[in-house]
Amino acid sequence: MRPEDFLIKKAAAGDKAAYEQLVDKYKKYVFAIVLNLTRDSFHAENVAQEVFLQVYISLPRYRFEGFRTWIGRIAIRKAIDWKRKQQRIAEKERRAAVEEKLAAQEERGSPEDTLIRQEEAQRIRRLCSRLPDGYRTVVEKYYFSGKSYRQIADEEGLALKTVETRLYRARQKLKEQWKEEG
Repeated sequence: MRPEDFLIKKAAAGDKAAYEQLVDKYKKYVFAIVLNLTRDSFHAENVAQEVFLQVYISLPRYRFEGFRTWIGRIAIRKAIDWKRKQQRIAEKERRAAVEEKLAAQEERGSPEDTLIRQEEAQRIRRLCSRLPDGYRTVVEKYYFSGKSYRQIADEEGLALKTVETRLYRARQKLKEQWKEEG
């Protein structure tokens, strides 16, 4: 039995000093493999730690068929797993950025959509100006100022139900005017 095999058996049996000797002996080798795949020394250190954790967990199942090769395969698998995870994260971030950009474009719309919305808003304001005062005030406060029924009722000294009724009737009148204008 080679001295390294004896050290591996001791480490597999729970001897921490033997395990630390294995780590010291192979840390540069593992780091070099991982760094070659990750291309980032910070992440390579983290992945190398995962490799040695996996070695510690798997050591009792090691079959004494080339420790350097065995630990190298673990290092390669862990580095590949890390790369795949980074790719998934990057893809998720790219998708989120594209979705955010599309949502912003939809919100803004095309220049034609923006122009149409502006023209429609002007038309609605013009139609509102033709409404009787009681209806016009309620519509302007609700739609243009974003006030609630309660706020409008308090400001105008009206009952809540009166605000509701006026908004309903104002909408009906606006629809009629809209159709009349074509």
